[in-house]
Amino acid sequence: MNSFYDEIELKKIGFKNFGRDVRISRKASIYSPNKISIGNHVRIDDFCILSGKISLGSYIHISAYTALYAKYGIQIEDFVTISGKVLVYSQSDDYSGNYMTNPMVPENFTKVSGGKVVFKKHSIIAAGCIIFPAVIIGEGAAIGAMSLVNTNIEPWTINVGVPAKKLKDRKKKILQLEKKIILSKI
Repeated sequence: MNSFYDEIELKKIGFKNFGRDVRISRKASIYSPNKISIGNHVRIDDFCILSGKISLGSYIHISAYTALYAKYGIQIEDFVTISGKVLVYSQSDDYSGNYMTNPMVPENFTKVSGGKVVFKKHSIIAAGCIIFPAVIIGEGAAIGAMSLVNTNIEPWTINVGVPAKKLKDRKKKILQLEKKIILSKI
């Protein structure tokens, strides 16, 4: 038995839609698959959690132990890489003490807020990062390992730290490589 679902099994999961060459580990946890769209050439590794309204483009890799919590939506554009143990939240509880904070408490006793998280084309997130709600990771931006992203990230920059701050600009050669992939119709 293959460690990834085959096409027939993917159809049975009930995704909103999915493309060609989609590899999802049998050990991944998928919640609300009817809210999840997946493009072509996408791989999701062991022990990932996908929950909520998620839109995945093409040529995406989501590494092991990554969790996408998408009550308010997560959009991941083409050629994005998300390394292992990354946590992405489109929602957050109110920690002030005025409200309770877990999904087992009736909603009228909680206060959940948030916003859509967007990963633009060619962005890369290194291992162990945390991405907060309503953040846009700009095209080609790179986030260094163990960083915390709580504000929008400028395109074509390398960012590190807690909270993440710009370290330097990132090269754009990958745009030429993208054209070669598209022209070769891989």
